[in-house]
Amino acid sequence: MRQDNQLIVITHLSQLLLFITGFGSLIVPLILWITQKEKVYQMDAHGKSIVNFQLSLIIYCIICVPLILLFGLGILGFIVLGIFSFIFPIINAIKASNGESPSYPLTINFLN
Repeated sequence: MRQDNQLIVITHLSQLLLFITGFGSLIVPLILWITQKEKVYQMDAHGKSIVNFQLSLIIYCIICVPLILLFGLGILGFIVLGIFSFIFPIINAIKASNGESPSYPLTINFLN
């Protein structure tokens, strides 16, 4: 296994493709994680946290849809989720460049 913090940083930042292309925030990190988890040190832990975070965001977005009818709480939820999905990949990319472990809030652990 090799140490490759740059690839891990790119994996975290690839979540921001959502804001550029409208999709890819789950698919690209998932592909990078699956193909590199055996080759790059710490990629498995970072990849799992990214996939868990993205799957959690999808579930929270689904929950926000019916909440729009309840005093517009869903719209507030979408705004908060949008901020989280922009800020935390950047924070964790910086952490990854320093060799630290990632931490995403409100994440449901689908993969351990």
